[in-house]
Amino acid sequence: MRDYIITTDNTTDLPEEYIQEHGLGMLSLTYMIDGETYNRKHELPYKEFYKKMRAGSMPTTSQVNPEEAKEELREFLEDGKDIIHIAFSSGLSGSYNSARIAAEELREEMPDRKITVIDSLCASLGEGLLVHKALQLKAQGMEYEELVKWLEDHKLNVVHNFTVDDLFHLYRGGRVSKAAAVLGTMIHLKPVLHVDSEGHLIPVAKVRGRKKSLAALVENMEKQIGSYRDKNDIVFISHGDCIEDADYVKSLIEEKFGIHAFLINPVGPTIGAHSGPGTLALFYMGDVR
Repeated sequence: MRDYIITTDNTTDLPEEYIQEHGLGMLSLTYMIDGETYNRKHELPYKEFYKKMRAGSMPTTSQVNPEEAKEELREFLEDGKDIIHIAFSSGLSGSYNSARIAAEELREEMPDRKITVIDSLCASLGEGLLVHKALQLKAQGMEYEELVKWLEDHKLNVVHNFTVDDLFHLYRGGRVSKAAAVLGTMIHLKPVLHVDSEGHLIPVAKVRGRKKSLAALVENMEKQIGSYRDKNDIVFISHGDCIEDADYVKSLIEEKFGIHAFLINPVGPTIGAHSGPGTLALFYMGDVR
């Protein structure tokens, strides 16, 4: 079996130690805050990033461009490895398209090597969970073509549900209207959103109060998990500097589903720039998004 590597983007929000342990190749989207540009190699600690956002700083992000993607991916091909690249949702970023263009050019330059780019239609630790499943299957000996097929067949089984504490950041990103943001903030409405089958962020409900919005994430899990109820060996939770809320959601899941394996990690700045502090996101395998 020819050797291959799994690569992805820093939008997976996976812990650095996980990335190193599994030898993950990583493309890096950049972000700018207070006039300085950061990336995975030059990162602002997440607590400092969210502190700046809470103080009024408004970060912006940039996708990976095709040339950057090409140079990063070329190294693995030259090292004799084929590549399966699991990309950030095309519904949220142009990074998938950049990786696709890079792959086309690299195939022409190195026709003896394989490179496949998967549009994950996932974000944050949802993309991370799809990568995690891919790494598990690769470790079990699944071959390249079979894993590509599995990813395409199962990527929409990665369910994303999340809530935010402040509607302003979603308004700034065009996700809700200004009137909805102002009114929702006045009457303490907290939106519950998901990532749909086209990889877009879509509001699914509005709940009054933070605790109710967190509970709604777990209630949605009951509706969406379906035949995967006894198949989730781990649940992923990402948070915008609100670890207590992550622990609260974890406890609700433990009580309701009897699941005790979790990966909890902060929402990184590239995603957090758009969702803001206080974001709480839940990811698992289910029948329906």
